[in-house]
Amino acid sequence: MPAAPAPSPLSSPAAIEQALAAIKFDAQGLVPAIAQQHDSGEVLMMAWMDRDAVAETLRTGRVCYWSRSRRAPWRKGDTSGHIQTLVDLRIDCDGDTLLVLVDQVGVACHTGRHNCFFRALRDDRLDTIAPVIVDMGGKD
Repeated sequence: MPAAPAPSPLSSPAAIEQALAAIKFDAQGLVPAIAQQHDSGEVLMMAWMDRDAVAETLRTGRVCYWSRSRRAPWRKGDTSGHIQTLVDLRIDCDGDTLLVLVDQVGVACHTGRHNCFFRALRDDRLDTIAPVIVDMGGKD
């Protein structure tokens, strides 16, 4: 596996504020964020971000989300080692969804699969179409 690119944060606090101003957070202060592998286009996962998670991601280059179940910030990979390094953050036309282009090291899904979209309808039934790659043992 090639080495992950160095984090590429936005260095300017003004640029971070400009990005935050363009985002329409919902009533809970959240915005959906779709994580996509930057070089292959593979959609890895969907999670939520709040203002602080977006700012942290842009400031550090390590992708941070908001965990609704933990009600706390969640920097991807802190417990599992399966990190996401920011390559680009894009805001959709309405400002209500983010596309987070990442370099994923390891697996993206807490189930130990490469991505979270491992179930599909096949022959009139819901099938698991991707194997578990890593036993996550309850880590993110």
